[in-house]
Amino acid sequence: MSAPQTLGGPSRCGRVLGRSLDKIVKNAAWRKHSHIVSSCKSALDKLDTLSDSALSDPSSPLLGLSSSDADFVLNPILLALDSNYAKLADPALESLFKLFSLGLVRGEIESNIPNSILYKIVQSVCKVGGIGDESIELAVLRVLLSAVRCPCVLIRGDCLLHVIRTCYNVYLSALNGTNQVCAKSVLAQIVLIVFTRAEEDSMDVSTKTVPVSELLEFTDKNLNEGSSIYYCQNFVSEVVNASEGVPDLKFSLPITGPELQNGESKVSNGEEKDGVEEEETKEGVESSSDGVTSKIREDGFLVFKYLCKLSMKFSSQEDPDDEILLRGKTVSLELLKVIMNNGGSVWHTNERFLNAIKQYLCLSLLKNSALSVMSIFQLLCSIFMSLITKYRSGLKAEIGIFFPMLILRVLENILQPCFVQKMTVLNLLEKIVGDPQIIIDIFVNYDCDVDSPNIFERIVNGLLKTALGPPSGSTTTLSAVQDVTFRHESVKCLVGIIKSMGAWMDGQLKIGHSDSPKSFENDTSAESHSTSTAEDGTLADCELHPEMNSELSDAATVEQRRAYKIELLKGVSLFNRKPSKGIEFLINTRKVGNTPEEVASFLKKNTTGLNETMIGDYLGEREEFALKVMHAYVDSFNFKSMDFGEAIRFFLRGFRLPGEAQKIDRIMEKFAERYCKCNPNSFTSADTAYVLAYSVIMLNTDAHNNMVKDKMTKSDFIRNNRGINDGKDLPEEYLGALYDQIVKNEIKMNADSSVPQSKQENSLNKLLGLDGILNLVSWKQTEDKPLGANGLLIRHIQEQFKAKSGKSESVYHVVSDVSILRFMVEVCWGPMLAAFSVTLDQSDDRLATTHCLLGFRHAVHVTAVLGMQTQRDAFVTSVAKFTFLHCAADMKQKNVDAVKAIISIAIEDGNHLQEAWEHILTCLSRIEHLQLLGEGAPTDASFLSVSNTETDEKMAKSAGLQSLKNKGTLQNLAVMAVVRGGSYDSASVGVNNSGLVSPEQINHFIANLNLLEQIGSFELNHVFAHSQRLNSEAIVAFVKALCKVSISELQSPTDPRVFSLTKLVEIAHYNMNRIRLVWSRMWNVLSDFFVSVGLSENLSVAIFVMDSLRQLAMKFLEREELANYNFQNEFLRPFVIIMWKSNSTEIRELIVRCISQMVLSRVRNVKSGWKSVFWVFTAAAADEHKNVVLLAFETMEKIVREYFPYITETEAATFTDCVRCLIKFTNSRFNSDVSLNAIAFLRFCAFKLSEGGLVCTDKSSDDGSSVSTVIKDNSGVQSFTDIDDPGSYWGPLLTGLSKLTSDSRLAIRKSSLEVLFNILNDHGHLFSQTFWLGVFSSVVLPIFDGVCEKRDEALQTEQDSPTTESPHCDAITWDTETSAVALHCLVDLFISFYDVLRPRLSDVVCILTRYLRSSIQGPASTGVAALSHLTGELGSRLSEDEWQEILLALKEAAMSTLPGFKKLLTSMNDIKVPHNSQSYSNTETSSDHGLTNDDLEDDNLQNVAYVVSRMKSHISVQLLILEVVTDMYRTHLQFLSAANINIIVEIFSSISSHALQLNSETTMQKKIQVACSILELSEPPMLHFEKEAYQNYLDFLQYLVKKNLSISKEMNLELLLVAVCEKIMKIYLNCTTVNHNVQRKSGDKVVVVTHWTLPLSSAKKEELAARTPLLVSALRALSGLERVSFRKYISNVFLLLVDLVRSEHSSGEVQRVLSNIFQSCIGTIIMQ
Repeated sequence: MSAPQTLGGPSRCGRVLGRSLDKIVKNAAWRKHSHIVSSCKSALDKLDTLSDSALSDPSSPLLGLSSSDADFVLNPILLALDSNYAKLADPALESLFKLFSLGLVRGEIESNIPNSILYKIVQSVCKVGGIGDESIELAVLRVLLSAVRCPCVLIRGDCLLHVIRTCYNVYLSALNGTNQVCAKSVLAQIVLIVFTRAEEDSMDVSTKTVPVSELLEFTDKNLNEGSSIYYCQNFVSEVVNASEGVPDLKFSLPITGPELQNGESKVSNGEEKDGVEEEETKEGVESSSDGVTSKIREDGFLVFKYLCKLSMKFSSQEDPDDEILLRGKTVSLELLKVIMNNGGSVWHTNERFLNAIKQYLCLSLLKNSALSVMSIFQLLCSIFMSLITKYRSGLKAEIGIFFPMLILRVLENILQPCFVQKMTVLNLLEKIVGDPQIIIDIFVNYDCDVDSPNIFERIVNGLLKTALGPPSGSTTTLSAVQDVTFRHESVKCLVGIIKSMGAWMDGQLKIGHSDSPKSFENDTSAESHSTSTAEDGTLADCELHPEMNSELSDAATVEQRRAYKIELLKGVSLFNRKPSKGIEFLINTRKVGNTPEEVASFLKKNTTGLNETMIGDYLGEREEFALKVMHAYVDSFNFKSMDFGEAIRFFLRGFRLPGEAQKIDRIMEKFAERYCKCNPNSFTSADTAYVLAYSVIMLNTDAHNNMVKDKMTKSDFIRNNRGINDGKDLPEEYLGALYDQIVKNEIKMNADSSVPQSKQENSLNKLLGLDGILNLVSWKQTEDKPLGANGLLIRHIQEQFKAKSGKSESVYHVVSDVSILRFMVEVCWGPMLAAFSVTLDQSDDRLATTHCLLGFRHAVHVTAVLGMQTQRDAFVTSVAKFTFLHCAADMKQKNVDAVKAIISIAIEDGNHLQEAWEHILTCLSRIEHLQLLGEGAPTDASFLSVSNTETDEKMAKSAGLQSLKNKGTLQNLAVMAVVRGGSYDSASVGVNNSGLVSPEQINHFIANLNLLEQIGSFELNHVFAHSQRLNSEAIVAFVKALCKVSISELQSPTDPRVFSLTKLVEIAHYNMNRIRLVWSRMWNVLSDFFVSVGLSENLSVAIFVMDSLRQLAMKFLEREELANYNFQNEFLRPFVIIMWKSNSTEIRELIVRCISQMVLSRVRNVKSGWKSVFWVFTAAAADEHKNVVLLAFETMEKIVREYFPYITETEAATFTDCVRCLIKFTNSRFNSDVSLNAIAFLRFCAFKLSEGGLVCTDKSSDDGSSVSTVIKDNSGVQSFTDIDDPGSYWGPLLTGLSKLTSDSRLAIRKSSLEVLFNILNDHGHLFSQTFWLGVFSSVVLPIFDGVCEKRDEALQTEQDSPTTESPHCDAITWDTETSAVALHCLVDLFISFYDVLRPRLSDVVCILTRYLRSSIQGPASTGVAALSHLTGELGSRLSEDEWQEILLALKEAAMSTLPGFKKLLTSMNDIKVPHNSQSYSNTETSSDHGLTNDDLEDDNLQNVAYVVSRMKSHISVQLLILEVVTDMYRTHLQFLSAANINIIVEIFSSISSHALQLNSETTMQKKIQVACSILELSEPPMLHFEKEAYQNYLDFLQYLVKKNLSISKEMNLELLLVAVCEKIMKIYLNCTTVNHNVQRKSGDKVVVVTHWTLPLSSAKKEELAARTPLLVSALRALSGLERVSFRKYISNVFLLLVDLVRSEHSSGEVQRVLSNIFQSCIGTIIMQ
């Protein structure tokens, strides 16, 4: 024998085998093991001669040796193992371990090559492991692990399973706990190696070492003796790390389907299987026989299937408590858990492996779920966790079944749960909810799928029930500690859910923002889906299996599916209450078709939770549609070739027959018809089938109802059915068989086999088809149940799996759009709010409350980002209420934590809080209030009180309260109010001030204030400083909320505070640099706030606010503003509104001072703010206090004089505001100098405007928006809306001055008139014709419209009430001087711009004639002068039509007053006056002594005096009209047409006639004469009026006859002249009393009547003297006619001339003229 150092020869194999062979020789018994010793020696000798060959033999099992030599030298090792002797087996095993570890063994080991030495060795190693020696067991484990680990050896098929079974047996049979742990570890490592190679499909893979401690997580914890785990871990690591070598790549070659099938069949034949398993195996083989796989993956598949089978072995009924079998089941499940936990992409990409999970692993889970062993349940949950985490995309239907069965049933068991079991479920859920994608996928694929259970909803509701604990009054098996543990764990799970939702949302939004700027609502891109990898390098489930029925769905599709499901379940629920209503709802919502056939199909499926009893009731209804549905339902069955009993059983399996006989009758009648139609030869008629069906139903009830004591016998049944077959009997054998069939097997629905459960569970289980499955799962059973009777049930479930694989519910949806979270939140927010709130309210455990607050924070984050306002506000409000800041005396540490949570929410989710900011800021306000009270600082109310006395008292109390904490005084009312507390919704803390406060309450309150010290001023201020980081929407919402809180603070009736107000100022400062658009939106909110508070009744508050506003404005005015922007104006708007609305003089004066200071110090930056500045000063100008007016005008004066260019620098429209302001100052009633200066400034503004320095000269620079604003309050400016831009600035200026002309102050009227017409005259050349016409209509004419309208109203009043006292005209009309000036200015202006204003001639004439219509002589004189001036200047330029317009206006003016005047004269008829002055004096004398009845006469005299005054004015006006007409025709006769002359004739004629008529009223004249003599008044010049009227008329006609013969002839004016002369002579003759002959016709004769002649009275002589000049003029006019004309008309006047000769005259002039006529005119005619 060679020396030890040379044992085995030079070869590598020899060096390994030499020592072991030598040791075998030494340990062998020479007699018993002589053949072994001989073989060893031969082998040693052989090895000495062998060396490593350069060319390796591929068929050799040992590296470097030939195949024959290898078999020779390994044979002693095989013999040693087969000896079953430990001392021989140990060195043999040691040598094998080294050979495998060093990679010296090569080849494939499988049962197909039974003669292979390696196969025999492995079999022997497995066999020797059962001898019971502990050291040998470890050695066997080490060899087997090294063999499997060796990359050069492929152990396949049965051989690999044998290896696993050997380790399995070692684990089960080993007496040493360490060996058991090692066996389990080796098993796990082997399985891990096999499936790692299968993943890569390669032998050369790096395999991680199994952590032994994890294998003891659920079982075998008692085996951990001392350092067993450490030993086993080293044991496994040593073997794994010792293996090395080069893999043989041939092992990775694929094998074809037939080889695989043969291999499968051999394996199958070697195993005992029941019928179900054989069928499953066959199906599994056939399903993959067409594919191509490798040997490595084939081995993995076999191992997986083998382990599943091991896990499904159940104990026999003879030995139900078989611990060994239970341990084997447990370890197999643990190995499956290792496989699933470490599974990779092959389980997704390889259809065969995925089907293996469905067929074997799911079956194992299904069978083992019936066990009550807790370790198995824990393992099932762990495996299920792996399935959900990694393989959910391919196992949608399976997970949908197992989740309710494993998890939800335990979770929803509230009253009597197993503590360990439920904790296992809660821990599992905690892991599940920790993965955001799992939560999302569960909701999308189950809660949004019509055919799947609402898993997410049930998880949340189950956790809620657990968090709330058992209902009060219920009996539970839980201890108090267990109940609290459950509550806390469930809350933790709920927090995990909302946290994961937030994390997923944040991740998707982050991806969305990195890809594109789209918001989350629009982000549905597939690229945004998470593709993160796990720590172990395995890919996420959705990434590993993208092609396996999974699709990327957008939120819209999910929303549709979710809505569809909700509506469908709603319809089902309604159906289960009122079937007809339910069907109607389902049809209306298009969940079911509207045809009877579609409704029947829906009812027949009966897989949507429909109540079978209600289905039967509906089918039995007699309404038309329900009846059609029943017929369609029955017609959908095919009873062909069915036995009658089978048919009726098949028919009734889907619904329960109704209890009403008529309904049953209708259903059975239709069933009988259908059965006979399908089986025409069964019965003679359908009546037979109908009666028999009824009998069968009765028999079924009789036989299977426990309430029926006397059961129906077979003979009774046969007797009851005699003669039903058309009078004949059915065969007794047939009826007997039918009887036996019904009695033995009850007719019942599919669901009747289920155990009674709650309605919710029933509907859900029916939805899932789980009725049978859940009966299998009973947690109270104490023994393992064999497959037995449940085989058919399990087969049914497997068929369901297969059926679902082709349906839509197996399609796995992946959603990346975060809007899906909206639907999830709608499901979970209510339960979460309840769980968190109840726990936070009832528990003081810091960990539990911390979790609740964390849940609130995550919930607020999710709901806020999603914009779900109701849910967000609910969570925020709940946290705010839990701060207990509204009742600080009851605060605890958890409430302080809630305050911290509120602050964290504000910082983290401020961008999305919107309206919820109000709750947060209210809390911050209350914190600050409490902190101030704790410090003993004086309250804000002490500074903001209305009364000075109250202020002094509160100041004294606050000063005395140096520190509340030191003294604990009861004297501070604010502290007492806070201690008493209040409701959360109250405006301020402690509003109720009633009740006493004890010292104990104060001390408790002080202690709570110590808790608040955890929150410093930094945390409070951080929220406000952080506002700079809020986005544009959030900062606006923040400001809105802060304004609301501030208003509630300031409006507190007992304790007003300014905390939020000061913070508003700070916020404005912090955010001053935001973009203008955002700042403008912020300021809209702040502006309304400052206005609201600035109008506060509390003057101190208002002043404080205005000062804060001033500070902000000064700060803001430091910023530059570009042209055409409006920010400065918006910023100053609050000053304007408060100035206009405030009732406080102090506030208005403060505003004026603030504005003055800002303008004068920041004049360059006011820009658009000028508009607000002028509005403020406009309001100040109308103020009732002189100081405000003068202060404002002082600033206004400085602005106009020194800073006028800045006014229109940015926006020219502000010019109109400046004008409006100055106009308002002109109305000031305090100082006329202010008004006059303002008018002067208006003229200055016009001068500036005319220079063209305003932006308005560029039409494109103004959009006209400001013009409408100017025009808005001035109706007179409406005509400027359509003119050019410069007009929009001139308009307000001119209109303002125009309105000033009606001012009650004379100086203002004159000044404004002067300035207005000066401006128009000086700058009118700048106006376009369109603008000029607009100005004239809207500015100039309204001046006179107002005056004339007032005068017309006064005139109308006088005409309507002539007996009243004359109104005082000076108060409503201009004075004569002003009127004259105004009218003169108007005419001058019109003349100056006649070419432009010519279209307005009618308006000017109208104004002038209105003056002529005046009852006052002054205005009429003014009008006459103006009209004369107008026609004098423009006469030659006027057209015929224009002349006609003027003359017609004059005619209308002359005629318009006549009706009223005649009415006035008529009133004289009712007036009685005294007959002489004496009577009047007597009346006066008597009245001195007392009252008399003569007061009426005095009133009559006064009325007559009024009439006299009116007559004088009327006559004066008429004479003025005659004057102006005379002036016109004398000056411009050549421009007058015949038509125009005719108008003049009409004017003269009408006035003359009116004068004659007036003078002919003798009765009225007498009354007037008496009254005038009594009142010592001059009589009205009626005679003079008549004389002047006819004189002018006569002169006009004479002038025309002489000057314009053509018109005279055309109009036959000579005849008219003769007629006028005749009229004058008649009037004269009527005044004489001479007897003249009057010719009267009596038949054919002329009778001459002679009168007596009487002497004239003195009055008549005076009248004749007055009329003489007119008569002379008339006679001369006649004499002046041509001879022909005179001859022509002499007959008309001859008799009158004769009468004149006979009359008495007061002047000799008449005789001379008459003499001349008779001599020169009549005489000539006679002499001819």
